Amino acid sequence: MSWRYALPYERSYTPVSDRYSNLSYQLPYKRSYTPVSDRYSDLCYQLPYERSYTPVSDRYRNLYYQSPSRLESAAGTSSEHTTGRQLQRVLHYSMTPCMAGVLRSECALHEVDCDEVYPGIYIGDAASAKNKTFLRMKGITHVLNAAEGCRYGQVDTGHSYYRDMPSISGRDNKTTYFRYMGFPMVDAPTTDISRYFYVAAKFIDSAISSGGKVLVHCLVGMSRSATCVLAYLMICRKMSAVDAIRKVRMHRDIHPNDGFLQQLADLDMELKRKCLYPY
Repeated sequence: MSWRYALPYERSYTPVSDRYSNLSYQLPYKRSYTPVSDRYSDLCYQLPYERSYTPVSDRYRNLYYQSPSRLESAAGTSSEHTTGRQLQRVLHYSMTPCMAGVLRSECALHEVDCDEVYPGIYIGDAASAKNKTFLRMKGITHVLNAAEGCRYGQVDTGHSYYRDMPSISGRDNKTTYFRYMGFPMVDAPTTDISRYFYVAAKFIDSAISSGGKVLVHCLVGMSRSATCVLAYLMICRKMSAVDAIRKVRMHRDIHPNDGFLQQLADLDMELKRKCLYPY
């Protein structure tokens, strides 16, 4: 028996690089380096200072207010569709002049808040409706209470309250008797004020056509009463909702709630479909 014995120093030596060549091992300092810009190029990553900058004016261009004339021109024809939001813009950006004149002095003297917004049409608060001396002085023959009732936010007047109001001579020396009408409404966006539009317009028109004057009031004279007057101008005076708001705002600060504005916008679209006023 022969023994093949090799001493330790006689063993064959294989270098480490050859011994692990099949594993494709590379030391850390031999790894290939890829720049960060190339490594994330497929993600289209940009550092903050390399991001494209958009001016604020372009970023919020669609949120800026546009005047109704620009909105109408952008629509192709003159405002094909009226919305409550558009009327909100018109109401917010239409200017109300400072009313410092004889009428304001009379209102301050009688402690009432009342303005003539159209020839023969007054919008006022509850104090003006209850002040009979002021009504006689202004020659009021018709009163439209858009907040009739005894609940909070309503005005508790009625036919009996104006029983002692005198009649006046109207056109062609015809006697105009005092008239009253009341709508039991609350100032809330959910209130259906549209069902009174044509009734209110007819009542106001009868007062004007007979040569009298009408006071349309609610609690403060800003929302319910103003909405009824706007409906009259749209139905009987062939004004658009935008023109009616601008007309009234020239004489008094009004603020119909969002629900009333939307109902006025619906009325505006209804009148357009019926072609009751040109555009």
